[in-house]
Parts: sequence; structure tokens; C-alpha cells
Amino acid sequence: MAPPLTLFIIFAFCLIPLSYSLPFIVLHGISDKCTNRGVTQFTELLSSWSGSQGNCIEIGDGAWDSWTMPLFQQTAIACEKVKNMSQLSDGYNIVGLSQGNMIGRGIIEFCEGGPPVKNLISLAGPHAGIAAIPLCGFLPICILLDALVKLEIYSDFLQDHLAPSGYYKIPTDIPDYLKGCKFLPKLNNEIVNERNSTYKERFASLENLVLIMFEQDSVLVPKETSWFGYYPDGSFDTLLPAQQTQLYTEDWIGLKTLDEAGKVKFINVTGSHLEISRSDMKKYIVPYLKDQSLTAMQLMTTKSSSHKWVSSMWNFLMNMGRFSEDQPLLSVVY
Repeated sequence: MAPPLTLFIIFAFCLIPLSYSLPFIVLHGISDKCTNRGVTQFTELLSSWSGSQGNCIEIGDGAWDSWTMPLFQQTAIACEKVKNMSQLSDGYNIVGLSQGNMIGRGIIEFCEGGPPVKNLISLAGPHAGIAAIPLCGFLPICILLDALVKLEIYSDFLQDHLAPSGYYKIPTDIPDYLKGCKFLPKLNNEIVNERNSTYKERFASLENLVLIMFEQDSVLVPKETSWFGYYPDGSFDTLLPAQQTQLYTEDWIGLKTLDEAGKVKFINVTGSHLEISRSDMKKYIVPYLKDQSLTAMQLMTTKSSSHKWVSSMWNFLMNMGRFSEDQPLLSVVY
């Protein structure tokens, strides 16, 4: 039997606060892919600074499919991927980049049987919609896209072949938007007779919703969509802050619930679309990739995907009485 001093040390160790960071995934924006240098560096920096395991989730071939694959299909692929990642089983965080936030929120609201999402950190997310297709320059595809948009954005063809059409919201054409747009009206619970309390419950279960808007963003129209701000139905003349929109006041998706609980962070940074500095990454993103400190006992009693860590802890406790007095107490945890 272990001597009293040993038992006391074991008990004391179990109360020591330890830092434990959940893994996170990155969902890139349109025209991008996980292997691009910018996304790779972004993910690696966040992982290094937070101590969390980070993975960029690719959907299809990346850049091309980000434009042409319907958002429900992109969400379904992402849903299956996160369900098959054992390291996410105890919960994880999502970092969304621009259109990637549509996929991230789709995972949170639509993904049946998926692991729990704790924090959503959104950079330039078109949450309330966009009133113009994201700029891509003067390439032939961009000219073609502009022409198609002017024809009929809510047609079945465009909805099935142009991903941004799934969150294109023309304020002066709300009836056609609600009828023809296949993604955002469902994501935002806008359709009166089809509002789903489960979507609201899942979104409102977030521990933190971090909404980062870029001050010089000219890609998102309006840029305030990053904060759920948008034009009122029927007009382009004014711009409503999130708190004055029906989505918020009637709490269609739980945004008001989250905000009143102090869980929504409205952050404005200098820069154009997705142009974020390292200092702003450290200040506004990294803190939400780190969990609150847990005691060793809490970590041990929480279901963990890291069986090797649990095994090491168990061996440590079993052999505690055989350690010399000058043995570093936490050496076997590392």
C-alpha cells in the first residue's frame, strides 16, 4: 500500500492546473486550397502559437470546386471528414476563412452525429449574405460569372454550379431569394414555415463566436456581413447592424442568445479581405484555440482521443512510490 505522503502527492497532482488545447480545423475561402502557401503558413502558425493540432480540411480539388460545387455538397463532404477524424471526437474548434465560414456553420448546424464544435473563429465570413459575387479579377471566368449573375442568380443551374450563389442575397428581390437560393435561407433559418429549432440549438451551443471584419474589405458587399449586418429587405439605401436585423431580434439561429450570454466577439481589424497581421492573429484568434486550464483529474476523467497520454498518466500513478525524491514530478507527462 502506498504511504500517506505518496497518496497526498497523488491527490495534489490531480489538482494541478494543466493547459489542454483542443484541435482545430481550417476551412479555406474561395479560389484557395489547403496546399497553397498562405493557408499552410496560416495553419502552421496558429498551431505553433496555440499548441493545438491544426488541420486544413480540403473539399474536392480545392480552388475549382470551391467555385463550382454546391455548398450543401461541400458541407456534406466536410461533415464526413470531421466525423472520420478520431482526434476531433472530444470536440474541436473551427477557423473559417471567407466562404469557408459557410461550410463551418453548415457543419455546426447540419452535420448529424458530428463531434462537438466549441468555438467558431470567423474571418470575413459572408454570414448575412452578399450583394455581389466575390471579385476575382478580369480573367475570362470572372467576366462569364458577372454575365451569368446578371441573368438569373436564383436559377437551378446557377445554384447547382456556382457556390457563391448559395449566399447571394438581393435585398430588393427577397421572394425569389427565399424561393430559389438553396443554402443561406436554410442556414440562417429564414424560411418562415421551415425554421428548424435543431439548427438554432446547435449554433447557440457554441462557447464562443468570434466575428472578425476587415476594415478595408472590398470583396464582401457589404463588409458588415462579417458581423451579420446587412441591408433591410427591399432596400440598398441603409445598412443594418446585426442587432437590428430580424435574424437577430427574432433569434432565428441563436445569435441573440449567444450575444446576450457574452459569447459573441465583434472584432474589427485593419486590412483588406483576409489580410490579417501576425499580431492580430495572436491577439484575436489564438486565445480561442486554447482551452481553459483543467486539472489533471479533469483531464483523466474526460474521454480522450489520446490513449497514449492516459497510459502514461496511469503508469505514473502506479509507479509513484518508486520515484526518488528529486525525480521531476511532471517528467512522465511530457
